[in-house]
Amino acid sequence: MVLYVLDLVGVAVFAISGALAAGRKHLDLLGVVVIAVVTAIGGGTLRDILLDRHPVFWIENPIYLSVILSSVLLTVVYTNFFRPPQKALLVADAFGLALFSISGAQVAEQFQLAPLLIVVMGTITGAAGGVLRDVLLVDIPVILRRGRIYATAAIAGIMVYLGLQALGLEQTWAALSGMAIVAGLRLAAIIWGLMLPIFSLSDPPLKH
Repeated sequence: MVLYVLDLVGVAVFAISGALAAGRKHLDLLGVVVIAVVTAIGGGTLRDILLDRHPVFWIENPIYLSVILSSVLLTVVYTNFFRPPQKALLVADAFGLALFSISGAQVAEQFQLAPLLIVVMGTITGAAGGVLRDVLLVDIPVILRRGRIYATAAIAGIMVYLGLQALGLEQTWAALSGMAIVAGLRLAAIIWGLMLPIFSLSDPPLKH
């Protein structure tokens, strides 16, 4: 029950991040809803398609769409009266990434996949919605921005989650620990500018 509630919270958080991103691009209300929906359920939808999971999670349980629409409405109303903090989008996205990465890994576990595939599916669940959002808004996807810790945070958190379970920790506590790792790494990257090493190749000098 706790993990289901956290999954709904993740949907709400990603919907908020999508709505904020759409607002900064000055989209109309329909555009805001579309971006919020894509951000919130895009990663999980792609995961379910790859796993041949029927029906897709939000079709099986329409409450996800209700949560998205409610989150968009609250975000629009709030931002009409108050200016959201400058880094609100990034912070909301960090918590959404944490919640969705672990919940995606848990779905993949139900298919008894190899640990590597569980990591991949969890990362897709957490990151793909943000990628689709950025593509639709004509931004460079956050996972491709130079050196930024994003998908890496999801990978690390999922590995911690799987590792703690292998050591015998109860699933709920392992999941919360994994989420803390994902959110912590992502927030650290936002606050302190932590970056991955840059791989760069220089062109050889031209010979005359």
